[in-house]
Amino acid sequence: MGLNPVSNSGLTAAVINKLSRDKQQYPWQILGVDQPSDIRTSFTVSIDDIEAMCREIKESEYPIIKVKMGFEDDEKLADRLSDFPDKLFRIDANCGWDLEKAERMICLLSRANIEIIEQPTAVEFIKDWKYIKGKAKTPVIVDEGMLSIEDYYRYADFVDGVNIKMPKCGGVLNGRKICLAARKDRLKIMLGCMVESSIGIIQSVYISSLADYLDLDGPLLLKNDISSDIKYDREKIIITEDIIGGPCLNEKYLNA
Repeated sequence: MGLNPVSNSGLTAAVINKLSRDKQQYPWQILGVDQPSDIRTSFTVSIDDIEAMCREIKESEYPIIKVKMGFEDDEKLADRLSDFPDKLFRIDANCGWDLEKAERMICLLSRANIEIIEQPTAVEFIKDWKYIKGKAKTPVIVDEGMLSIEDYYRYADFVDGVNIKMPKCGGVLNGRKICLAARKDRLKIMLGCMVESSIGIIQSVYISSLADYLDLDGPLLLKNDISSDIKYDREKIIITEDIIGGPCLNEKYLNA
């Protein structure tokens, strides 16, 4: 029996980091991709009372905001997003709409500064996205269900782009394979994350040159991160020169 995707992702990262250290090459050189540059992430605003969500958006220092939707007040919230012209929004419905509501929401959201719409319906309806994606001014991105290169080929004809998460697809080698297929097909690519440390998101950082959008705010949602080799300057992710061999744990966590 093979490893589960999360374990496989961790093992893959360890191997890439070891090869990087042994060869004294940057990890992206090991992976055969361009050096990361201008790495900028969105910041997530989760579902809450509408006033609380709007207040968080207004007060946020981050220019790119990922707004979670898929609740009863979606339409009211969509009307409010145009109140924030200085923000660029990414909408994540998390399978929360049926096809009828997806069409309605896409129309409403067209009034605001929306960059992408992610997972408008459940996976079972993805083949019907071909009827809704053409009505959107922004790309319609698949997240749930994107677990392998086989899933990519299953859904590619019905979507504008894919969201790839390393723990879900089994690590950076599989993620790179999906990215290269999407680039060949001229689909948009997002690299996403769970609530993870900077060590957890590092594989996505390594191949970030392949992506159009990055949603790597997991470490920002933690009280304490466990590495100092990945730093955040607001939305910008900075890699230290010591990244050969992969990010290191802070000593205080090694000694805990």
